Amino acid sequence: MKIYTRTGDDGTTGLFGGGRVSKADPRVDAYGTVDEANATLGFARAAGLPPAVEAVLARAQSALFDVGASLASPSAKGAAAAVSDADVAALEAAIDALEAGLEPLKTFVLPAGSEAAVRLHVARTVVRRAERNVVALAAREPVDPAVVRYLNRLSDLLFVQARAANRAAGVPDVPWVARKGR
Repeated sequence: MKIYTRTGDDGTTGLFGGGRVSKADPRVDAYGTVDEANATLGFARAAGLPPAVEAVLARAQSALFDVGASLASPSAKGAAAAVSDADVAALEAAIDALEAGLEPLKTFVLPAGSEAAVRLHVARTVVRRAERNVVALAAREPVDPAVVRYLNRLSDLLFVQARAANRAAGVPDVPWVARKGR
């Protein structure tokens, strides 16, 4: 099988289950950004994270692949959901476990610190963009609400993981300091 097909040279792409849409379609934006988010999780994992964090992100990558496939399948009525409330609950449990070892936040923090933390922050911002794109798609077409909840919670998890990565590296959170005289 060749990697190129030339079928997208006209600016369209095929959806799972048939049909073609513009590559600028909100559906393509949504699943394309989920794919980008998945790649940023891989980038974060390459930073050498603790095994427990690594395992959660590996599961999240598989879930994001399922989410992308689901979003690329507009006619998948009756198909199994890409993610469930149990998946959201698993992310919440991971957040709670990590937060137990962190100082409570007293201010906003900048996406800075150790390399692992910064990679996790980059992943967080891409997941947030994916969430916005999925919400935009959901305003036009039916989307499983569990997908939005999952993406929202995943970005929360990545924020907490970034803070935990800084702590593990002995790097304090970098607080946001408002600029005076703006």
